[in-house]
Amino acid sequence: MSSKHLFKNYSALATTHLRRDALAIVEAGLRAIETQHAVNLVVSLKKDVLKIGEKTYKLKSYKRIFVVGIGKASLETAFALEKILGERITDGIILDVKKGKLKRMKSIAGTHPFPSYENIRATGEIVGLLKAVGTQDLVIAIISGGGSALLCWPYQLECNDVTAMTRALMQKGATIREMNTVRKHISEIQGGQFVRLAYPATIAGLIFSDVPGDDLSMVASGPTFLDTTTAKDAKRILEKYQVLTICKLSQCHLIETPKDLTLFEHVSNTCVISNAIATAAMMREAKKLGYKPVLYSNDLQGEAREKGKMFAELVKPGEVLIAAGETTVQVHGTGMGGRNQEFALGALSSVLEGTLVLSCASDGIDHSSVAGAFVDDLVKQKTKTLRLKPETYLAKNNSFEFFQKTKSFLETGVTGMNVSDIMLAIKR
Repeated sequence: MSSKHLFKNYSALATTHLRRDALAIVEAGLRAIETQHAVNLVVSLKKDVLKIGEKTYKLKSYKRIFVVGIGKASLETAFALEKILGERITDGIILDVKKGKLKRMKSIAGTHPFPSYENIRATGEIVGLLKAVGTQDLVIAIISGGGSALLCWPYQLECNDVTAMTRALMQKGATIREMNTVRKHISEIQGGQFVRLAYPATIAGLIFSDVPGDDLSMVASGPTFLDTTTAKDAKRILEKYQVLTICKLSQCHLIETPKDLTLFEHVSNTCVISNAIATAAMMREAKKLGYKPVLYSNDLQGEAREKGKMFAELVKPGEVLIAAGETTVQVHGTGMGGRNQEFALGALSSVLEGTLVLSCASDGIDHSSVAGAFVDDLVKQKTKTLRLKPETYLAKNNSFEFFQKTKSFLETGVTGMNVSDIMLAIKR
């Protein structure tokens, strides 16, 4: 992420002063959460003492050090840990959406946003590693967004059942908290069960928060956290969205997550990064560019198209309205595109002259090959010229195709970062 511009299509996009300012503000946010840089601020080694956040580990107290990473920031974190710990790492498994060449750990690429047999096979390897660790071992657990789908070890369910349930919850507009509550109770590794598998080893969790409000126990469905939700909570959510009927499952066996506090006595979790760091950097850049920055929320939730429209209407002249979070999309059509593109498309009808609204997935993957999109006067003009009907694309949940035609999509590639989505509205 060190090239001059993070957006691969920057030159094609940056055709106006307003666009250049908007892109500069978003890039400042993304650079602030660059994974390897963030790890180096939190993790350090001096002689024999490993420091993670406020916690210190005397490495001579441990026979072996293992690293287990899951999620979209795990590979980049593993690279950083190899630089810090080198040959002190005994072994490890890194399960990310992309694969890389690591010296001390095995790198596996899994699927997202839906689990697969590849994910189950990889998780099986992780389960085997965790079961083999002992009292004198240190396990560094990298937990980041995307881990809920990647880490897949279903309890009395087939992989297809988990996929069907995940898809149904997404299409019904379930929040990330609701989805991850269910995931904890249909899994034998999430919701603190990672800890049960590794007990009595010492666990140091590095958490990359992609959850609105930074409830760290919900990141990747909380494998290293004592879970405060119950199987009854998960059952209520499944009933609320009628998921069992949709998935044609007459019954779903829900597992209760471990509530024994003694299991967690040697577990420490540290938040490495969150979206608040991204929005703070965006605020600084907006001010530097001469705007009045306004932080709307670091916990933005709700229907994507409605929130996009709201942003377009709220921003005032000379302001940059900034937010981060995770909106939802109720899927009625069969088109392509995620919540960020739907957020931007929802804003289009309310965009006035001199206004731009943008939404970007920090991981670079907005349920498609692009990170998000923006709308402004030029996009509005192009919509008329091409005789496009935004409402038709919204009805079909086909924002991806719309923005391919208007050429106002954001392309970063897979970033190796993940702190939910970042949004802005900017007005001259």
